[in-house]
Amino acid sequence: MRLRTTTALAALVAAGLTPLTLPSAPASAAAAKYGDDFNGDGYRDYASYDESPNLGGGILVTFGTANGPGTVTQHIDQSSPGVYGADEADDMFGEVRAAADLDGDGYGDLAVAARGEDVDGRKDQGAVTILWGGKNGLSGGTALANKAPKQSYGYMGGDLATGDFNGDGKQDLAVVNAGKTYVYRGGFTRSGTTGSVTTLDKSSSAFDSTALIAGKVNGDSKTDLVIIGDVVTPSVRASDAWFIKGGSTLTSGKTLRVQSQLGGGDGIIADFDKDGYGDIAIGSPMYSGYKGRVSLWYGSSTGPGTSSRITQATSGVAGTPEADDWFGSSLSAGDVNGDGYQDLAVGAYGEEIDGKAYAGGVHVLKGRASGISGTGSQWFARNSPGVPGALTADDGIGWLVRLRDTNHDGMADLYFTGQAGSLRLPGSSSGITTTGAIPANDVPIEGFLQ
Repeated sequence: MRLRTTTALAALVAAGLTPLTLPSAPASAAAAKYGDDFNGDGYRDYASYDESPNLGGGILVTFGTANGPGTVTQHIDQSSPGVYGADEADDMFGEVRAAADLDGDGYGDLAVAARGEDVDGRKDQGAVTILWGGKNGLSGGTALANKAPKQSYGYMGGDLATGDFNGDGKQDLAVVNAGKTYVYRGGFTRSGTTGSVTTLDKSSSAFDSTALIAGKVNGDSKTDLVIIGDVVTPSVRASDAWFIKGGSTLTSGKTLRVQSQLGGGDGIIADFDKDGYGDIAIGSPMYSGYKGRVSLWYGSSTGPGTSSRITQATSGVAGTPEADDWFGSSLSAGDVNGDGYQDLAVGAYGEEIDGKAYAGGVHVLKGRASGISGTGSQWFARNSPGVPGALTADDGIGWLVRLRDTNHDGMADLYFTGQAGSLRLPGSSSGITTTGAIPANDVPIEGFLQ
């Protein structure tokens, strides 16, 4: 079955599904503390991409506990009751996800892309579905109206980001669709209605949106947005980061050149220098023959200002820049030593170690008043003392890294995936330590949404 309509209610009827009859949130409902607390128990939950055993993908939710991920799980795909669409090959349902309490009922909801969804014969037009939270977790799904021109290969949901971009107390949703970014204002309802939709497009230049980063950069109460995009002209092939200031009217701001080639990567916003303004970190693993680098763009009261670059040639950073290192392949922020500064984990999954190609590893760069640098940085690979497992080729450590304080001791722990098994390295007053390092194969690291 293919998607056939642009409104959620009409689409459900056309698909032969019964629209949900759950009531809208009462006016007095308090918004969820965590956007990814889907069952409202006060603990963050973990929504991972689960492409097996279904043809078109799916979501595996692991419910959180006081001690981090628990043992209770839930699987959702497009064949689940009440979820709009059908499980079809190559839909990629759930590969891109973003969480927020979109209807303000006290339960986190999950926006899920199916970038490969075919619509009315248009291949890979894409679609976005909102899965609704409730006391039993996620259930039911409402399709988000597609505001882009209907076309093949639009890949609606190429990236997603949530935040209160206009500061009205309601969560909004930003969607990459056909090379542009569309910001849907909250609130959202289960019948498919939203607030107004703003189209963000640099009409003065050839800029195609590829990735979204949301956070607070200038210190006010509104969420800002950074759009990563490819710039293609007869004389330029590059990737830029474009700052959008949050407000009742979204305002175009500065642009930072990420790299002089396409494929600018993705990133996060965190306060690395503890000055009260969010700083933007962008990984560009394809930079300079896949040697990779990270761009830091520091926040201020007027938005992003000064910038710097970090590579494996930066003083204090382990290793040297080599082709296919993929430095910056994954980024995550967290305070690993409890000093109040956000630190930065950087994956380099292509790092060759002792002749083992793509063994991979992770750098942890420390936040301080002067910002992120190589000073005091840490490096972890399979051959680091105390790290479990043998060094092997194609392990790919650093393809996915996450800093998360799952045991609530005030210090973020380092989680990373590897083909030979995932690991958790604890945070401590001196930084990440291998003392107490344990396998984390049963931990849904891919579900640690940033």
